[in-house]
Amino acid sequence: MRPIVLGLIAACALSLPAFAAEPDGPSELINQPEALRIAVQGRLAEKTPSRKTEQVALLDYYSVPDQPLIWVDENGLNARAKSALAEIAKADDYGLRASDYALPKPEEFDPLDAKSVDWLADAEVKLSYAVLDYTTDARGGRLDPQRISGENLDPTLTLPNPAEVLGSIAIRSDSGAYLRSFQPDQPQFELLRQKLIEARGGGKAPEPAKPDVVTIPDGPVLKYGVADDQVVLLRKRLEVPADAGADERLFDKAVYNAVRQFQLAHGAAPDGVVGAGTRRMLNNQQAPQARPVNNSQRIQQILVNMERWRWLPHDLGAYYVTVNIPQFMLYVVEDGKVVHSTRVVTGKPDKQTPVISDEMEEIVFNPYWNVPNSIKMQEIAPYFGGGGGFFGGYDTSILERHGLRIKLGGRDVDPDSIDWSRNDIRNFDLVQPPGPTNVLGTVKFLFPNKHDVYMHDTTQKNLFAETVRAESHGCMRVQNPQQLALLLLHHDQDWSEANIDQALQRDDNHVQLKTHIPVYITYFTLKVNDDGSISTFGDIYGHDARMAAALSGKPVYYQEPATDSDVVAGQWTERPGTKRKREAFDNDFTRALFGF
Repeated sequence: MRPIVLGLIAACALSLPAFAAEPDGPSELINQPEALRIAVQGRLAEKTPSRKTEQVALLDYYSVPDQPLIWVDENGLNARAKSALAEIAKADDYGLRASDYALPKPEEFDPLDAKSVDWLADAEVKLSYAVLDYTTDARGGRLDPQRISGENLDPTLTLPNPAEVLGSIAIRSDSGAYLRSFQPDQPQFELLRQKLIEARGGGKAPEPAKPDVVTIPDGPVLKYGVADDQVVLLRKRLEVPADAGADERLFDKAVYNAVRQFQLAHGAAPDGVVGAGTRRMLNNQQAPQARPVNNSQRIQQILVNMERWRWLPHDLGAYYVTVNIPQFMLYVVEDGKVVHSTRVVTGKPDKQTPVISDEMEEIVFNPYWNVPNSIKMQEIAPYFGGGGGFFGGYDTSILERHGLRIKLGGRDVDPDSIDWSRNDIRNFDLVQPPGPTNVLGTVKFLFPNKHDVYMHDTTQKNLFAETVRAESHGCMRVQNPQQLALLLLHHDQDWSEANIDQALQRDDNHVQLKTHIPVYITYFTLKVNDDGSISTFGDIYGHDARMAAALSGKPVYYQEPATDSDVVAGQWTERPGTKRKREAFDNDFTRALFGF
């Protein structure tokens, strides 16, 4: 039916000049809402392939008989239009760009001009498109994440429905407030917005009131159990008064917890120890020899991180789990407050942890590890190279050394009985049973997704002591996973430690969550702290540079990670732009079974 409707609309538009010639003057024509509505329809009927969704929504809206126009009347732009224009003019303060939106200019309207109807029709269409563009940018961002880094940036965007936007804004008196509601309403986004205004010097942003900062001078390392005069200063700085009658010089549990929370908030390792680095943060001092960030770079950092907030839903949920990849930290948040935090290991730069949103559905105790095809092909297939391969024959002993089993149709198969020059390893199941050497450890947390990534325990506990923890094949290894499992299952099913101990008595024990828990894997490289200071985290995957270039309208290039098709029957194919070398296979594999 729609082609017929469009044809009728176009026919009406084509007949408009003859219809419009009858009134005595422009003012009489302006007072004919139906003529103006038909003029709007005529403009909308013009083909605009890149605006198909918006065009259909606008045509549907204006095709309704007696449908009032949204933005104009006989006096030009109405109050609703002026409110929308004022809000869009402030787009730069929200990390968008006002110049991206083609807007009508009120001062150009002349009601006595013979072409007044044309101007009003153009203004109605132009502002409608601008509003739809603005709401899409405000809610979902200016960039297509996958054009920045392929499938590594794969958030679930919830973009506004153009028809719903038009229907809602048409009945609202304060259209500016309605447009503003599409901006992220998370506190961190607002703090970033204020920092952006401040960095641009476009007006002094209101800052949260700050108490006088107590300075902690150079001195001994302060840690749990130590008694020192500087602990008194530390208490004042962190607002941790001593209990009545207690020694305020003592670094007790309350001080320890306060120091850890401060370190977490500032992106430092939460060890609860006040050494030189934590002293500098407490005193708002820059680390020595730190590379200064100029104002232009800071603005870019703020803009790309504001853009990332648009990749998350407006309502994150009352209870959720989030990982910040560059910070190598996991947080559990309840009612807007962090109730648990722990370190994680994330993917290497060439095996990146993807940015995604999903829901945790189950927790598995003593899991089997089913080796994914990517690791079969990139890490194991080279050992099975045909005709002697890289390592002189079919070296299947690597499977036995790491407790891996080859299965076909659910039955064990002797790997030495297979001619690997004629068989594709992807047609076989490769499994590692539960046990002390299982790379997934004792617990894994599943939120099914197309990237086949999840959170799990690890046998490589030493990596949690590292500052930079980009060492996995994409999954997230969690420090103290049993503690995380207890927290989540206590929330979901009122579990106790005894329940966890009992669950660990069985292999491959799947526990379904009664209520799925939102999981957000994010990539924030800059954070504004409650005291107004800024914490930054390394751009380990190079997303910042590509996003900044794209936001500036520059071309973006990235190297796709290798895929299964790059390795065929154990033969590695070099791809343009990749630096992977065959010699790296053995080192990758033997380092605690891929460091998965």
